Amino acid sequence: MLVVVLDQITKWMASAWMAPYETYPVLSWFNLTLVHNTGAAFSFLSDADGWQRWFFILLSIAVSVAIVIWLKRLHAHEQWTAAALALILGGAIGNVIDRIAHGYVVDFIQWYYDQWYWPTFNIADSAISVGAAILLIHGVFFASREEQA
Repeated sequence: MLVVVLDQITKWMASAWMAPYETYPVLSWFNLTLVHNTGAAFSFLSDADGWQRWFFILLSIAVSVAIVIWLKRLHAHEQWTAAALALILGGAIGNVIDRIAHGYVVDFIQWYYDQWYWPTFNIADSAISVGAAILLIHGVFFASREEQA
């Protein structure tokens, strides 16, 4: 729930304080830039003619339901998996709220180096990425040890 609340508050602030594509330099490698992303990660399918909104809404809901089922089936000792899934779930819900309410996802965090820019993202995207990284790292390096214990 914390991810959803933080995500929605920061998106609301970005939308209230910035115009689309307006850039505010923060650090030498970090800007705030408001972008309305109708696609998925890296603006995938953003040029489609509108069907992608409903596709991503349905996909997000299906993934969220699957994550809730997975969370309910976890054992008490699977705390890292639960934390990772909670981050992914919070991010998915944060972005689906935007898609339902606006038809796009509000992105505003922009990292760059020299002339190379990472695609603009938001708190929900960050939570999804961190959750996925935790799942991957835990699964590769630690899960088999837990099963043996």
